[in-house]
Amino acid sequence: MKYLALIAALTLAACGVDGAPQRPEQPAPKPGVSVSGDGRIGVRADGL
Repeated sequence: MKYLALIAALTLAACGVDGAPQRPEQPAPKPGVSVSGDGRIGVRADGL
């Protein structure tokens, strides 16, 4: 029972520690780098 009370207290203590959420003043910048491609995994048995 002590552990349950401790977990509940820690969970509630971590909620909203710094107040209500605030919207950022400027939107986050979009990244300028993109990565694309494909990958394959398998066994190839040519010429064995």
